[in-house]
Amino acid sequence: MPTRFKHTRKKRGHISAGYGRIGKHRKHPSGRGNAGGQHHKRIWMDKYHPGYFGKIGMRHFHWKKNAYFCNTINVEAIVPPAISDADKKAGKVPVLNLVKQGYSKVLGKGSMRGPCIVKCRLVSRLAEKNIKKAGGAVVIVP
Repeated sequence: MPTRFKHTRKKRGHISAGYGRIGKHRKHPSGRGNAGGQHHKRIWMDKYHPGYFGKIGMRHFHWKKNAYFCNTINVEAIVPPAISDADKKAGKVPVLNLVKQGYSKVLGKGSMRGPCIVKCRLVSRLAEKNIKKAGGAVVIVP
């Protein structure tokens, strides 16, 4: 914005420029940022950010993300691979290895699109129920 349009131009000659004579417009009268959260801004912190200060739970030193990595997929997102008509007549069901696709756990949202043998590391109770309802099965692999 050009200087000529700024409100300071209108305030020229007016001593306190709209900020009042008593309080004065100072830089950071109550501190910068979260300063005073446990002191002069205590009521505000307790009202709008309860539980901000303090600790909870146990500490886990040297947290390794690999040990807790668990990529998930919902049952509704599983697409059974296509098989030939001859295999369908013979009663064969496609096998889908989700571990090779990068998924560790199957969750139960939605329903299967068709029968399929699903190989995975972990499966929720609801997911197993939905897969079996569609005529498939679950195989747990290491």
